[in-house]
Amino acid sequence: MCYASSTDNLVAVADVFDALNSRRPYKEAWSTDEAFRELRRLADDKLDCDCVEALIKHRVQVEEIRQHFRANPYA
Repeated sequence: MCYASSTDNLVAVADVFDALNSRRPYKEAWSTDEAFRELRRLADDKLDCDCVEALIKHRVQVEEIRQHFRANPYA
């Protein structure tokens, strides 16, 4: 069995969150609430549940970062 490092687990959660939260040519961006619900659904099966909960726990900071990059897409 292969065990990913905690860094790998964090990056996986961040990558999925970004993919859900970003507009793509084939889909609209999901809201933060929708993305968090999907991350929780994927927790334990596909994603590390502790990493998912850590991201959700820091929702305020996540929203601040999203706002920053919406205002400054090349920052």
